[in-house]
Amino acid sequence: MSKLVQQATEELRSAIVNSMKKAIEAGELPEAQLPAFNLEIPADRSHGDWSCNAAMAGARTFRAAPRKIAEAIAAHLDLSSTYFDRVEIAGPGFLNFFFSPKFQSDVLRDILAKGADYGRSDYGQGKKIMVEFVSANPTGPMHMGNARGGALGDCLASVLDAAGYNVWREFYVNDAGNQIEKFGLSLSIRYQQLFAGKNAPELPEDSYHGEYITDFAKAYAGIHGDELMSKTEEERRHALVSFALPQNIAKMKADMKKYRIEYDEWFLESRLHADGEVKAIVDLLAEKGLTYEQEGAIWYKGADFTAKYAKVKTKDDEQPKDEVLVRQNGNPTYMTADIAYHKNKFDRGFDRCIDIWGADHHGHVARMKGAMDAIGLDGEKLDVVLMQLVRLMRDGVPIRMSKRTGKAIQLSDLLDEVPVDAARFFFNMREANSAVDFDLDLAIQQDSQNPVYYVQYAHARICSILKALAADGITPRECTDEELALLTAPEEVELIRHLSAYTDEIIGAARDYDPARITRYVITAATLFHKFYNSCRVKGVEDGLCAARLTLCLAAKTVIANVLNLLKITVPESM
Repeated sequence: MSKLVQQATEELRSAIVNSMKKAIEAGELPEAQLPAFNLEIPADRSHGDWSCNAAMAGARTFRAAPRKIAEAIAAHLDLSSTYFDRVEIAGPGFLNFFFSPKFQSDVLRDILAKGADYGRSDYGQGKKIMVEFVSANPTGPMHMGNARGGALGDCLASVLDAAGYNVWREFYVNDAGNQIEKFGLSLSIRYQQLFAGKNAPELPEDSYHGEYITDFAKAYAGIHGDELMSKTEEERRHALVSFALPQNIAKMKADMKKYRIEYDEWFLESRLHADGEVKAIVDLLAEKGLTYEQEGAIWYKGADFTAKYAKVKTKDDEQPKDEVLVRQNGNPTYMTADIAYHKNKFDRGFDRCIDIWGADHHGHVARMKGAMDAIGLDGEKLDVVLMQLVRLMRDGVPIRMSKRTGKAIQLSDLLDEVPVDAARFFFNMREANSAVDFDLDLAIQQDSQNPVYYVQYAHARICSILKALAADGITPRECTDEELALLTAPEEVELIRHLSAYTDEIIGAARDYDPARITRYVITAATLFHKFYNSCRVKGVEDGLCAARLTLCLAAKTVIANVLNLLKITVPESM
C-alpha cells in the first residue's frame, strides 16, 4: 500500500492495541493475551474508511460478548496521533473508523508532490520478473487471441513495473520445429503450382492454406522466377522459408509497435537448437534417470511431476502422463524445446517468469511447471495466466470476417478499424479468465458510452476547467490544512478516498496478475470526478474553498493521467 495509507493503518493498529491494554488496566477487560485482529476496508464505505474485527476476535480470549469488548476498546481509544478522528460500533461489535481531514489534505499533497510517480511503490523490491506474451506462431498473421494477449501482457508488465519489480518483456519466436517444416512444405507447393500446372502437388489438408502463403510464393517468383523448380525439395523449402519468415517476423514487430508494445527481446527458438540447449535437456533428464526409450522414441517420465500441479481431471486423455522428448525420426518435440526455453529464462536470473497463454493451453501448465521441478528448478516460480477467447461484435452480432478484406479479422485489421487506445483499454476491462465480447461499434464511439473516451474526457474536462479559470485569473496555489479541511462534501470525500487507493490498486493488480483492476479503478475515478464537479462549484465560492477544490481537480487530473500513461493510452487535454 502507499506509505501514507500504510502509516495510517499502522497508527490505527497501535491505537487499538493500546486501548485494549488500557481497558485491561481499568478492569473493563480481563487479563489475557491480546487477540490477533484484522483491519480492512469495508465494502460499503459509508460504514467507515477502515473496519476492525478486534472485538469478535477477542470474544473467546476475553470471555465476553463482542459488543461489550468493542465498547471497552472505544472508551479507551486515543486517535489524536492518528489519521482517524472517530470510531463507530456497528452490529455485534465491528469497529468502524473514519479518516480525519488531515489524512485527506496529506493525500492531496502527496499526489501533487509525486506527480507522475504517484502510484509507484517498492512492493516488488526490485525482483526480476519476465513477462512473455503473444509469442504468436511466425508462420502466419496474428489473430484476436494475440490482440488480447498483447494488451494484457503489456499492461501487466507496466503494472508490475509500477509496483517496484524489475520487468522484462519477451516474445518467443517459434522459428523451428514442425510448424516451420509445415510452413516450408506449404510455400514449396504453392510455388510449384505457379509453374507446374496440373503436375504440381496438391496442398495437404493440414498445411497452411492462407492466401498469404500464395502471396509469398508469388513474391519470390517475381524476383527469382522459376529457379527453385530445378532444386531439391529441401533446397526449395529452405530458400522459401528464408525469404518469407523474416518478412512475417518483421510484420509481427510492426504490428506490435503499432500496438505500442516494445519488447526487450524477441527470442528465437532456433537459438536453443543451435546452442545445444534442447539436446542438453534430453541429456539432463537422462542423467537424472527420467527418460526411457520406447518404439524408437525417447520419453520423459513426467507423469508424477505433472500430477503435482494438475487439477483433478475426469477425462482419461487429460490425466498426467509421460511425454515424448525425441521422436522416432530424431527430431525433438515442442515440449523439449519449451523446457529448454524456460530453463534458459531462469538461467538468465529471473526470480519469477510469467507466461500469457490462451485457455486452450491449460493442459500444458502442469506439464511445464512439473518439468521445471524435474530439471532441478522450481515450478512454483513459473506462473501462467490463461486468457479466454475474444468475440468481435458488431450491431450486437458476433462477426469473424473483415468487411474490407472478406477474410478472418486479424490483429492488423482490428488496429486499422478501431483506435489503439480503445483496443488496449477494452482488452483490459475483464480478468484474463473471462471471455471478452469486443464491441467494434462502441470502440469507435466518441461519447460517454465508450469507457476509454469517458475516462479521457474526464482528463480533458479538468484541463478545460483549469484553462477557463486561469483566463479569469484563478490559478492553483498551495493550500493550508484549514483550507483543505473545507472539502467535506460527500462527493469530495469520496473522490479523495478513491485517489488515495491508487497505489494499493496497482499493488493488488500486480499481486493478482490482473491489470483489469486498473481500468476499473480509473473508470470509477472519472465517474467520481464528474460527480464531484457537477455538485461542487469551483468558481464563485469563497477563496479558500475555491483553492481547495482546484487542488482536488489537479489531484484527480494527475491520477487519471498516470493511469492512462501506465496503460499506454493517449492523455488528451482537449476533446
